[in-house]
Amino acid sequence: MKKKLPPAKGPLPKFRSDEEAAEYFDTHSVAEVWDQLPAGRQVKPSAALAKSIRERHARAKSPISLRLAPEQIAAAKQIAEAKSVGYQTQLRMWIAEGIRREAKRA
Repeated sequence: MKKKLPPAKGPLPKFRSDEEAAEYFDTHSVAEVWDQLPAGRQVKPSAALAKSIRERHARAKSPISLRLAPEQIAAAKQIAEAKSVGYQTQLRMWIAEGIRREAKRA
């Protein structure tokens, strides 16, 4: 069971370190003084991180248009729901499975 935290009092105290601030916010609810919290500083990613993000984005899935009959979509949704996955995820899994199967035949 979660312990109810006492509310933080405004104005917020000045903290000497991040650890002191973390300890305070671990033991006090800031719900009532949320609008008094200072805005976080803007962080620029390192060159290596920015490069990694660009590369990952380049490998991202590409959207396509695929025309299916309404009954095919309904069937895919029903099967996907039974498997607790999204129907588009299910369709991608079927396509990947078909590609693997055909690649083995070739």
